[in-house]
Order: sequence, then C-alpha cells, then structure tokens
Amino acid sequence: MYYFIEAMTEDDIPYVQVIERQSFTTPWSANTYRREIRDLQHCRYVIARASPTPPGQLPRRPTPTPPRPFGVLSQLVSIFLPESPAHAPSSLPPDPTPIVGYGGIWLTVDDAHITTIAVDPTYRGQGVGELLLNALIDHAYDLGAHQITLEVRISNTGAQRLYLKYGFQPGGTRPRYYTDNSEDALIMWTEGINTAEFKARLAELRRQLVVRLQRQADG
Repeated sequence: MYYFIEAMTEDDIPYVQVIERQSFTTPWSANTYRREIRDLQHCRYVIARASPTPPGQLPRRPTPTPPRPFGVLSQLVSIFLPESPAHAPSSLPPDPTPIVGYGGIWLTVDDAHITTIAVDPTYRGQGVGELLLNALIDHAYDLGAHQITLEVRISNTGAQRLYLKYGFQPGGTRPRYYTDNSEDALIMWTEGINTAEFKARLAELRRQLVVRLQRQADG
C-alpha cells in the first residue's frame, strides 16, 4: 500500500470528519473546515491517502495549491507500506484511494500553529502521522514561518514523543484547555526552523522514516 499527501479539498471534508469523530470528542463543523481551507494566505490543510498503486499512476485531482509533498529537503514523495484494509463509512461512497489521515496549520505573524492532526485508527502506528507532520512542516516553510507551535493533551504521551523527536520542546501549559474533560494542554514549539541545525535534524529524521517504512514494506 502506498501513502501520499494531497491538499484537502471541500469534497474531502465528510471523510475527514469521520476520522475526526474517531479521534476527538469535540469535532469541527464542515463550515469551519471550508473556511479554513479557503484561506490559503494563512492556512494549509492536507490529507494522507492510501493507494494500491503508486501516486504517479493515479489521475491528478484538482487542488487549490500545487501538490508539493516534502518540498523542503525533499526525500519522500510516496511511501510503500504493507496493505491495510481500505474502508469508508456506509453513508459515503467508497474511494479507491481512501483518506487515512489529515492535518492543518495556521500562520500567525511568523509562527505556524499546527491546529489538528489525526490518523484513522486502522492505520495508526504505520508512520502516517509522521508523514502528515512532515507535510505540515513543509507548509510552514511555504508560509514563511520562523517556528512551529502546537498544543497537545497532557495525557497524549505518544504524540509528545513524536513532537519531541522533531525538535518541539515543552513551553508551558494551558489549564483546562480541552472542553470535553477540562484536561490541560501542553504547549510545544520548535526553535527556528530555518536554522542549519533544524534542517539537519529534519533531513536525518526523514531518512530514518524512509528506512522504517521500507522495512515495514519488506516485512
């Protein structure tokens, strides 16, 4: 199975919302997504798709911005992984290249803020979340950001480990940030993403991700 990144379109929103409801207790409305993906000056939203064939063999979908997965320090264009069962909710038409994850980023002055990132539970643990994070980092560069910030639940140690690996550091908490259970949010941010140190880390982590995914495919 191949995994690849595309810009989110309005047609993708119903499928994205299915994953969102499986991942979060306070999902966004469809109108919120429409507003966000139309604001290309400040926002970027992406999806990860699974496909049994390489992305280059698929018909190109129209996108609001040119598809540029991993435009900075590009090493990943498509990734081969062991096949997982494709599925879609019965109320939505099946898709031969189902959406298996999504993410978004905002630009505020010169800080890029990761607003959301989630992976279909069926596909978790296979590197899709890390693939999405890399795509959002590239969009942070495209937007001219100097650093990247995010909030993550205090209890979500798995996500925190991924962010720490990519150079995000804890910078405080937002008490009772999550409205469903009043859980605190951990604020994390990177140092300057244009530094040689950050770019070297990013290049090495992408190399490691390629190796990991290739091993999964071979296994």
